[in-house]
Amino acid sequence: MIKPEEITEIIKSRIEKYVPDSQINSVGQVVNVGDGTARIYGLNSAVIGELVEFSGGVMGMVLNIEREGVGAVIMGEDSLIKEGDIVKRTGKVMEIPVGEAMIGRIVDPLGNPIDGKGKIETKKTRPVEIIAPGIVERQPVKEPLQTGIKAIDAMIPIGRGQRELIIGDRQTGKTAIAIDAIINQKKEPENTRPICVYVAIGQKESTVARVAKILEDNGAMEYSIIVSASASQPAPLLYLAPYSGCAIGEELMWNGRHVLVIYDDLSKHAQAYRQMSLLLRRPPGREAYPGDVFYLHSRLLERACKLSEKNGG
Repeated sequence: MIKPEEITEIIKSRIEKYVPDSQINSVGQVVNVGDGTARIYGLNSAVIGELVEFSGGVMGMVLNIEREGVGAVIMGEDSLIKEGDIVKRTGKVMEIPVGEAMIGRIVDPLGNPIDGKGKIETKKTRPVEIIAPGIVERQPVKEPLQTGIKAIDAMIPIGRGQRELIIGDRQTGKTAIAIDAIINQKKEPENTRPICVYVAIGQKESTVARVAKILEDNGAMEYSIIVSASASQPAPLLYLAPYSGCAIGEELMWNGRHVLVIYDDLSKHAQAYRQMSLLLRRPPGREAYPGDVFYLHSRLLERACKLSEKNGG
């Protein structure tokens, strides 16, 4: 039989070992959902770009802050979310896996492998959106990038750290120029050869598979990474794709590697952003594009640079 003193001792030891484990979560409720977007009542302290978690594990990203709630895009299947579901803040921004282990792989905009070669062994992650390096962290563009196409290298040479627009009508060979430039990097010595990141935005999966096969057949996949957001995927993933490709390239750049990033193409990226903005009820401008569509691309392209020697450039 237990003595009263023993009961007292047990209670005392339990009290001493007690660790308060309370959590304060900022939560909201789904008001309506559809077409890859959700309007959420509450979450007044959420910030733009923050990840939110829907009940069911699906993640979303806050893009609109309104008087009585927020507008979020859904990074997954919106059929799993219904009106009235609880939504939690995470206090984090969107991050994807990065590092040398990504080389030679085909991934989706969330960094998940889609090439059937198994898991990517990397523990490093990087935010998909960060502020571009400032003036002090850069140096002038002075080192050439040889594309291997004589007309380009002779007439309009491209420098490492430069942005270059390839513009033309449909089926005129814009993608072919980019793919040739990737394949021709094989002639570069290994210590100066750039890692090539090909970002396919809104393309058919068969087209991406064909590009991957061409690179594989020419031995270019050993220094290339493909980020694919196909036409069948929801607009939020198409919106995220170029930022993910840029983040993968930036990690390599800050670790002393040259990187060539190709976005194919940014017109489809702007269209995906227009779709999301209209669904989130942002005021439309010319051709129904939102007012910040130019900032959408300028903040992406400004992340390309030649780092100063102090930063390893």
